[in-house]
Amino acid sequence: MQDHNKRFVERDRNWHPPAYAPGYKTSVPRSPQQALASMQQATASELTGPDFRHLRMGPHDNDLLLNFREDPALAGAAGLPVGERIIMFGRVIDQFGKPVPHTLVEMWQANAGGRYRHKNDRYLAPLDPGFGGVGRTLTDEQGWYRFRTIKPGPYPWPNDPNSWRPSHIHVSVMGPSISTRLITQMYFEGDPLIPLCPIVHTIKDPAAVETMIGRLDMARSKPMDCLAYRFDLVVRGELQTYFENQ
Repeated sequence: MQDHNKRFVERDRNWHPPAYAPGYKTSVPRSPQQALASMQQATASELTGPDFRHLRMGPHDNDLLLNFREDPALAGAAGLPVGERIIMFGRVIDQFGKPVPHTLVEMWQANAGGRYRHKNDRYLAPLDPGFGGVGRTLTDEQGWYRFRTIKPGPYPWPNDPNSWRPSHIHVSVMGPSISTRLITQMYFEGDPLIPLCPIVHTIKDPAAVETMIGRLDMARSKPMDCLAYRFDLVVRGELQTYFENQ
C-alpha cells in the first residue's frame, strides 16, 4: 500500500474557493476586478524572514486565561475570564510528517459571548474584562504547540438575515518569510453551525473543511478543569491543512 505521507503532492488550487463568492457577501467588494499580475522575481523580503529561535516569549503568552490580566495598562482588571476553559494543542508538520520546530504560532479569537476585543466589533455581547483573546507560542523540537484559553462563542454577522459564525479560533503559522505566513481557522468537532456557515459553504471540498476541525482529545483533557482539542497543522503536501490565504 502506498504511503501518501511519503510523497510530495503539488497543491491543488481548485481546492480553494473562488475569490468572488456571492453567497459570502463581503467577498464581492474584496474580489479582484482585474487580472492578477504575476511577480516574476521575488524580492529579498519575500524570500527571507525572522528567525524565531531566539524570540523571548512572555511566561503566559500562550495562556489566554492569564496574559491579558498581566498587561501593566490593565492593573486592577477583573479576575479569570468567563467561559468554558479549553486546551488547544497540536503539531506543525510538513507533508512527510517531519516536525517544524521553533516556528511562531499565533492565535486570536472572540470571547465566550462571541465578541472580539476590537473597536469595530459592535455585537451586543459584553466584553470580558479579564480576556484579551490573543496569544502566541513557539513550536518545540518536535513541532508541538499549546494554548490554554476559553472556548469562543458563536456570533451573528450581517451576511443575510440570520447568518451565524460557528465557534472558531484563528491560527497563524509563520514560515521562513513574511510571504509564507499561513492563516487558517480551527472549528470545533460536532458544532452544528459548521455546515450552515456561508463562509464554510465557499469551500466545496468536504476534505478541506475536515482539516480545519479540532478534535476532542479526552486523554489531554484535565479532570475538573478543561477539555482539550487537538489541531495539527500540515503546512504542505497532499494532507495539507486548508489555509485561507493561499
